[in-house]
Amino acid sequence: MMETENKMESEEEASIHGDVLEAVFSRVPLIHLVPACHVCKAWERAVFSSLRWLNSLKPWLIIHTQTTRSPYVTTAHAYDPRSHVWIEINRPPIMNASPLRSSHSTLLYALSPSKFSFSFDPLHLTWHHADSPRVWRTDPIVAAVGNRIVVAGGVCDFEDDPLAVEMYDLESRTWATCQSMPTKLKESAASTWLSVAANGRKVLVTEKSLGIMYSFDPKTKGWEGPYDLNPDPCMLSSVIAFAGDRLVLLGLIGDAETVKSVKMWEVSGETFECREMGEMPMILVEKLRGENWELFPIGVSSAGDLVYIYNAGEPEEVVVCEFGRDGECRWGSVRNRMVNDRNRMGRFVFTCLEVGIGDVHKALRSENWKFDG
Repeated sequence: MMETENKMESEEEASIHGDVLEAVFSRVPLIHLVPACHVCKAWERAVFSSLRWLNSLKPWLIIHTQTTRSPYVTTAHAYDPRSHVWIEINRPPIMNASPLRSSHSTLLYALSPSKFSFSFDPLHLTWHHADSPRVWRTDPIVAAVGNRIVVAGGVCDFEDDPLAVEMYDLESRTWATCQSMPTKLKESAASTWLSVAANGRKVLVTEKSLGIMYSFDPKTKGWEGPYDLNPDPCMLSSVIAFAGDRLVLLGLIGDAETVKSVKMWEVSGETFECREMGEMPMILVEKLRGENWELFPIGVSSAGDLVYIYNAGEPEEVVVCEFGRDGECRWGSVRNRMVNDRNRMGRFVFTCLEVGIGDVHKALRSENWKFDG
């Protein structure tokens, strides 16, 4: 009885300061809001009210740093734009016999001649393991669409079909052969030269230098296209990504000697027409290209209303674009905390996911998981 009365008094005291609590919680990083929810019901209500009305959740950028030699030990840090803090993710190390890779912002995978491992949940708590595709590949494009994983191109030289496409079904745990990639992609059928975006219905593949795009439908196992994604005659290279339901095209603009600007377009899902959304401020372009004034490999990770843009060759700075309610671009940047003298020669793998309180709570309940930040 006494315990119940004390709990009621605690809740009443907390509820008196509900507005104050909400204001305080709006400044608290997500990883510290999880224990706050367990103090009492009033605090829990204040946490969720704060997230809804004062400072809502924003997609995390997660950077996986990997050693360059087997067993490819990987560590991870996350940037939470809601609180502008870096978070160290202490977890059981991801150790694979092959390098870790990412695709279309949310998918992590490792592919070897004998094993295919992949994960696409927000904090990559769950890993799926399967036999490798029937065709031996070294640099394919990989995409998750619903309960299917599409693997295309990147075929070894001794295989018969350089454009081979296979699809893994998570329910039946089997591989199926699909229509090969379009012949126009024969000279560039690898993730080095192609950009991939995926949603719950289809996979979109764009040739970075030519600006031509094809669409793959997992239901029909076939391709459609090509579609022209070259809205600027001076575009040197481009990548595509889904930010929420919005398909965006990011292009490097310039000439053969230098990149002069970076522009972003929204691509219509029906007509594939491009509408310019914004141009990156020049000061951020200079940060992005670093010491390299010539064409550089651009990478993008996105979710919700946020797009993270980085130089895959020199990822010291990450440019952030946030879409406003009217679709306008708000630009900023954040220093990549992972790049230092100790791991500068390591591999950096980027993902971007919408992480909620439930995801953090689930991770903290898992064995050997901890967040520091």
